[in-house]
Amino acid sequence: MRLRNKPWAAEKLKAYPQYVIWEDASVKGNWQTRFETEQPIHLEVGSGKGRFMVEMAKAHPNINYIAMELQTSVVVSILESQIEEKLPNLRILHGHGGDLDEYFEKGEVSRIYLNFSDPWPKKRHAKRRLTSPKFLTQYQQILPSDGDIHFKTDNMGLFEYSLATMSQFGMAFHQVWLDLHHSDFEDNIMTEYEEKFSSKGHPIYRLEAYFPK
Repeated sequence: MRLRNKPWAAEKLKAYPQYVIWEDASVKGNWQTRFETEQPIHLEVGSGKGRFMVEMAKAHPNINYIAMELQTSVVVSILESQIEEKLPNLRILHGHGGDLDEYFEKGEVSRIYLNFSDPWPKKRHAKRRLTSPKFLTQYQQILPSDGDIHFKTDNMGLFEYSLATMSQFGMAFHQVWLDLHHSDFEDNIMTEYEEKFSSKGHPIYRLEAYFPK
């Protein structure tokens, strides 16, 4: 994805500390203080423009949501939505998904969402995939024993890779969908990419995985 440079984006993000946490490790273990109500926390790693998390926060006010994104010019799109919505249960983390243990204590996040992550199709780039063992280790470090990962993609290769790496890592699956939009799954909230790919007839793959006790 080619990003349009927004030289004003960083300044705007820093002007809204009530919504945006900018690579600040002091939040580790203190995330509940950043929300109006103490309740379970769900994290999306790689939120893009944030449509999924904004809609989830609106649909589930009893859950606190954190949209995590690294690209400054993209993070500002999430902020603009939040400025308009002023959702008390949504916060934005400007940071890298490979540094999760710097931002979260063990068990601080109840669920992790991975939606339409970059497939990094070349074998030499496999370690960059958000379902590679490197990242699974990070997720295991911050999820509680009953925490889980929800993953969606239109990329069959990445989905097959994810099923394999999660299985080899010792994870188990609550359920797997090979064609989400033609299943009985209810209340699906689509991301921007999901809407784009499904409109072209691409099947959407989804799984829910967890680390057995």
